[in-house]
Amino acid sequence: MTSERVEEKVRETLHAVALDRVRAPGDLAERVVRRRGRRRFAQAAGAAMAVAAIGVGTVFGLGGGGAVDQDRPVRPAVSPEGWQPWRSDGDGAAERGCLVDGSALYCAGSEYDAAKFDANTGERLWTVEVNGEGNGPDHPFAVRDGVLYGYRNHTADKQPNGDYAGGTDLMAVNTDTGKRLWSVEMAHDNRDDQSALLIDGAILANTPTDRTMTALDPLTGAEKWRHTWGKGIWCDRAVLSGVPYLLCTPETKKSGDTDVFRLDPVTGSAEKVTTLPGRHQIAGTLEDRLVLMASADADSPTSGDLLLTLLDGTGERISHPYRIDGPVANSDVIGDLLITVDWTGEVTAHSLTTAKTLWSSPVGFEMPDQDSVDGIATPVVSEEQGVVYFLNPAGDLSGLALGTGERVWRGHVDLGASGSGGYGGRPQLLLYGDALIAGEGGRLVSVLPRIAD
Repeated sequence: MTSERVEEKVRETLHAVALDRVRAPGDLAERVVRRRGRRRFAQAAGAAMAVAAIGVGTVFGLGGGGAVDQDRPVRPAVSPEGWQPWRSDGDGAAERGCLVDGSALYCAGSEYDAAKFDANTGERLWTVEVNGEGNGPDHPFAVRDGVLYGYRNHTADKQPNGDYAGGTDLMAVNTDTGKRLWSVEMAHDNRDDQSALLIDGAILANTPTDRTMTALDPLTGAEKWRHTWGKGIWCDRAVLSGVPYLLCTPETKKSGDTDVFRLDPVTGSAEKVTTLPGRHQIAGTLEDRLVLMASADADSPTSGDLLLTLLDGTGERISHPYRIDGPVANSDVIGDLLITVDWTGEVTAHSLTTAKTLWSSPVGFEMPDQDSVDGIATPVVSEEQGVVYFLNPAGDLSGLALGTGERVWRGHVDLGASGSGGYGGRPQLLLYGDALIAGEGGRLVSVLPRIAD
């Protein structure tokens, strides 16, 4: 078997399974193939840290940024205007996950690269047919100014043996009509949360080469500028207030320093912000700061010790240690809280600004087997209610008070057979106003948590 065929099989396998029982990044296969000699964050920090970083990096910042009010009482849920309980089987439109924007729900599935639903009723409004095989955790990732941004296969061609030829496009779709406006070929089958980012006046996308980020006109897809880094370096990416930042480290087994750069969103010119000792990874953003994770002990990479760093755009930083004692099932950051769920079902709330663990409580339902391909959904928070919600593959729901960890609600939705294969091998939970939208394997159910006064 040729090396090219081996690499293609690696891509196929890693795209088809959930590595270590978590939703692996969409570009994980490419990271294995292209950077096999590099000790990535997962190797430097241990399995527990890798799981936490994957969970946090996926959904960081959805809480709105500010410090969470710990003393605010839980408020009963209020249904959005026009909303009613609904369910949809998706019909090939939602297996790859969804995104809520206003009263619209945008999804992707095996038959459609994009589909728009009414978040009030579940009615499907338009679809964009899939180009080739509709696989991978690559639902639409952003909406701005009436344009939906997502991914599709670059080609529907098959090789003589029947395998998919590969390739990914970034695409833009009119949110009113479902008309595809433009598409641009990506550097590879890289569809994680850093592959394309919204910045001021552009979409920053990993194209046309592995080590290049290109700013694309959001309405036409035309190139505005490029930034390329050299061989032997890899750069992670994040955005603060519309401005892109890069964290660049050597692709070597020995841990090197991390250089942080700020890119001008208009011209692409790079300015070095600071250099951090050791290898750091972007976990997300908190207001006007980057939140970074690194191994606190490079000589003991599996100890479960993290170093959490808040870094602003001037290079000022605050760091503190954080320990993970066991494998993490999923994580999220809401306001200044790092919410972590371990495989025993224990939920922990840790403040990034005070460096204190505020509470620890049972999640409130049975956890899936750690050795299965299923995980729990990434938790979501209603800051208006003061509740953090959780969902397992069996359709069990739980709500904990954000300030205390007390369980204030439990529910259940019918998601079909457990393990039916949802968003990267796990269910997905979204918030629409105070209503919840739960999904797995293409089935979507919207419910309102009935929390008593």
